[in-house]
Amino acid sequence: MNKTFYSYSFGCRINEAEKEEIDRQMCLKGYKFAKNKPDIFIINSCAVTNKAEREVRQLVYQTRRRLPKTKIVVTGCAATYWQKNKLYQDLPINLLINNQNKEFITKIIKNRLSYQPSLDRSGRERVVGTSKFLDSGRILIKIQDGCQRFCSYCIVPYLRGQPKSERIKNLELRIKNYEGKINEVILTAINTEAFGYDTGEKFIDLLKTVIDKTNIPRVSLGSLHPWSINNDFFHFYKEYLPKNRLVNFFHIPIQSGSNKVLNLMKRGYTKEEIMDKVQSINRLNNFSFIATDIIVGFLEETNKDFEETYNFLKESPISKFHIFRFSKRLNTAAYYMAKKLKEPTASVKIKRAKALGELSLKKYYEFLQKNVGRTSFVLLLQKTFNDFREGLLDNQLPIFVKTESKQPTRLIEAKIVEFK
Repeated sequence: MNKTFYSYSFGCRINEAEKEEIDRQMCLKGYKFAKNKPDIFIINSCAVTNKAEREVRQLVYQTRRRLPKTKIVVTGCAATYWQKNKLYQDLPINLLINNQNKEFITKIIKNRLSYQPSLDRSGRERVVGTSKFLDSGRILIKIQDGCQRFCSYCIVPYLRGQPKSERIKNLELRIKNYEGKINEVILTAINTEAFGYDTGEKFIDLLKTVIDKTNIPRVSLGSLHPWSINNDFFHFYKEYLPKNRLVNFFHIPIQSGSNKVLNLMKRGYTKEEIMDKVQSINRLNNFSFIATDIIVGFLEETNKDFEETYNFLKESPISKFHIFRFSKRLNTAAYYMAKKLKEPTASVKIKRAKALGELSLKKYYEFLQKNVGRTSFVLLLQKTFNDFREGLLDNQLPIFVKTESKQPTRLIEAKIVEFK
């Protein structure tokens, strides 16, 4: 009988893309995906904040109590962080696999856990439907890993290493494998600016290749580093956006709207430069959906600095914010800076996060209302509600469409008639 496995991913879309690849490799090796009482439970972890790491630990303990016989395997950033700092001895896990060895996870599981699955020797690639993305007719493709920026608050470069990019030709062939099986490919990276850092290839050339040489109906991007948004980027979007294959959604982590705080974070840009970039994106298309990440309560962030961030976001065309409260991570520059610089209190961080959350909700609702009355291509998803199907607009806004279509996922044209 084949051994079974289940996987769960924390954190960013890169982690979700890696989870999908782990699922695919496990199934190709003969393991069967099973949510209930799996033989192996694989956790692809996150350590970007203290909260994220704590949630991974909680899941480990919950899983051990609920499934005492299941082998627990932890990989990803928290696994790497624990290994580097020897923080895993008390955890009831069977295997800890760091990021550097993640690509060998199936081999390590087979050798270390002594599980011998029935091998699929057909040599065929299969789309393994084990994620919210694949189930919705979309696939996440990891194009790059690692980062050379070393922002003062960020632990990611210490856990994922220097930039490593996939070759454009390899990505083209991999994406072609999904033609006819999915409707959207999402290109994900730790740092899009660093794509080609090690290979000499260009991010824009990758985008052109995916559009010109594959026939996946929709192409979208994960997070965009601000320095990826340059003249080449705008020339590309001006040429290709009218072809209706590029998803008009941009997630740009800016982290702060205060130049003083941005400088302490070592982000390498000013709020004026960011405002110019997001306004230029908005001019590409009036319905561009722009989202961002913001850290509140960073070192030396005063009320004045926070007000600058608040006003920057209020005046910008950014319509949604993902808000994080600053937490020191061991080994980062900010961890040592905190010994000399003042850090806002927990209550101040909560208050600032709440204020930005309310502003984000207001701007998001305004953007939803702005879309009413227009016609858009919609990617239908699996979920239904009475006579309606859930879908995604051409800018990734969620929508419910009245349709009798029973096809699993497909693209249709629809008019947005109301916002509730």
